Amino acid sequence: MSQPPLALFAASPRGMEPLLAGELRALGGERIRPLTAGVSLAGDFATVCRICLHSRVASRLQLPLTRCEATSAEALYQGVREIPWEDHLRPDGSLAVDFSGTNPAVRHTRFGAMKVKDAVVDRLRDLYGVRPEVRFEEPDLLIYARLLDNRLEIGIDLSGGALHRRGYRVNSGSAPLKENLAAAILLLAGWPEMAGKGGRLIDPMCGSGTLLIEAALMAGGIAPGLTRRHFGFTRWLGADPAVWEAVRAEAEEQARAGRERIPAILGFDEDPAALRAAQENVARAGLADRILLTQRDLAHLARPPGPPGLLVVNPPYGERQGEMATLTPLYAALGERLRTRMTGWRAAVFTAHPELAEAIGIRPAETKSLFNGALPCRLLLLDPPPAEPDPLDAELPPPAPGDPAAPGAVMFANRLRKNQKHLSRWLRREGVSCYRLYDADMPEYAVAVDLYGPWVHLQEYQPPAAIDPARARERLGEVLAAIPAALGTDPERIHLKTRRRQGAGRQYTKLANEAQWHEVDEGGLRFLVNFTDTLDVGLFLDLAPLRRILRQEARGRRFLNLFGYTGAATVHAAAGGAIATLTVDMSRTYLDWAGRNLALNGFATPEHRLVRADCLQWLSEAERQTERFDLILLDPPTFSNSARMTRPFDLQRDHAALISRTARLLDPGGTLYFSNHLTRFRMDLDALPADLTVQEITRTTIGPDFARHAPIHNSWRITRREGPC
Repeated sequence: MSQPPLALFAASPRGMEPLLAGELRALGGERIRPLTAGVSLAGDFATVCRICLHSRVASRLQLPLTRCEATSAEALYQGVREIPWEDHLRPDGSLAVDFSGTNPAVRHTRFGAMKVKDAVVDRLRDLYGVRPEVRFEEPDLLIYARLLDNRLEIGIDLSGGALHRRGYRVNSGSAPLKENLAAAILLLAGWPEMAGKGGRLIDPMCGSGTLLIEAALMAGGIAPGLTRRHFGFTRWLGADPAVWEAVRAEAEEQARAGRERIPAILGFDEDPAALRAAQENVARAGLADRILLTQRDLAHLARPPGPPGLLVVNPPYGERQGEMATLTPLYAALGERLRTRMTGWRAAVFTAHPELAEAIGIRPAETKSLFNGALPCRLLLLDPPPAEPDPLDAELPPPAPGDPAAPGAVMFANRLRKNQKHLSRWLRREGVSCYRLYDADMPEYAVAVDLYGPWVHLQEYQPPAAIDPARARERLGEVLAAIPAALGTDPERIHLKTRRRQGAGRQYTKLANEAQWHEVDEGGLRFLVNFTDTLDVGLFLDLAPLRRILRQEARGRRFLNLFGYTGAATVHAAAGGAIATLTVDMSRTYLDWAGRNLALNGFATPEHRLVRADCLQWLSEAERQTERFDLILLDPPTFSNSARMTRPFDLQRDHAALISRTARLLDPGGTLYFSNHLTRFRMDLDALPADLTVQEITRTTIGPDFARHAPIHNSWRITRREGPC
């Protein structure tokens, strides 16, 4: 007698539901019904196996069991205990609980997970006298529980974790696409049909190679789940091992036959570290003989011989400070190469900045909406018109100042005067002498102009290699001519740098060793800046309002400055009357710099301490000590993989743990200010301790000189509530 079909739910990111519905239908699913962020369906155990093994866009496959009341912790416990868990899990097996959501009765997800675990364990122990153990890695049964208001939805995660984790990616790079999002991009771009006709695929900014690998698997009909080590259904009591072995054997045979159908797939990237990551991932996927990887920049993009195919690209998002201004010329360069070098090829551009589509210069044939996590994005499908290729750009000498009367120089000088007039009242009222005057306001002039008293720090955002070098140098010459004309600045006091897109941790790399120090003023305090030795000069102008807040709140407080850099915030806190300060940074160079800034203002005294340490390791040690602080600044880097750190730090992934650990050093009633420069940062409020009050204050920490564009940083005010939570 056949078993009734299972009522299942396949989860997916928003925007992928139609793709997932088509997949599930092809894999044997019945009663397909697309919903928000997923698709409900019915199917037997063989269907479960095929979905977990073959689905390219599903996030998880779940077996919902029931919904129960959760108006109290006891009601939740009783509702879960009534489920016949003996039908799903051996009494001596293992389990884990993935719990999400809170309500007044269940105020923390860890507490909710504990109550669910207790209910399951108690039922099985009472029935058999044996209790299962909790195991977070590859448990026999992964239980999901979703709390919505006063109702708990509970079931079994048959996939055993996110299906996008195929198992081939050991090195993800700095901003990877999830594998199922990469697959959705390729499906929407029509890659399977192109591959079936022998078309090739190129990714000119391939990063860690996710799009390339998913394209190869898709072209060869290779099940993406074959590289996974574990699925959640394999030790579920409802599983049929013989069915699973048959489904897997069929997929393996299909993969062996399909490898020969994979057409040429090419990946380029100008970053050697990204190429190394891609090579590791491609090798782990078993596709090293099918995917060709080359270090190459966009300027060398050209159509290969053979039939036309698909160019797919996920350009940089401009997450770090100073990168956004590089995106317009980057998109323009991509459009130029598509028009002149990729005749007959379709292009799929996946972007978090659809407003930059115009810079490509090709009207999209179609536009699809997708999400990268919580970030809304667009997939632009382009059919470039035919055009004659341009000659390769020649190397040109460095720029020299142009004619200040030239039209470009006059236009740029007028913009500087306009900006300075707009800021003049604020400059006089606040006594500001260090500020940003211009930041790529006009796309043709992608530079930042910062004034530090009588000195000008001019940063050219590196133009993409495909931009005409002669024109780029001509425009920079116009800028160099316009600044003295508009500001009356001595040309000798203009310090020029090219701000390249930085790899992890490279924003502080030494550029020179000239040790030319200049003293500047901020709020009546004195600071040393250096325009030659590092990319940044030692005083982040955009954080001046936050430093002012710290100064106003510091009186009588003990101040901690984590990731202290050159100690500017510490000087402000000391000037505001802090009774003690502690500045922690890993760099000896910057701690010495901080010491000089403190001494310059008369604060080189024992109560103002400097500690050289990995801040993460220091936090672990500090939690075991008794010292606490009333005021803390936490301003971590976006990413760091310093050799002194025990593991790489990723801000988006690690911020909740970092904030939680730092907040433990707060005295009750103390204040923690958290700031960062990650453009697309999303605060994970659910992962923070319940006794913290978190308030975003970004707008109040952006000065008029940085208000013309999207916020350059994010700021949060965090306090710990006194008494029990």
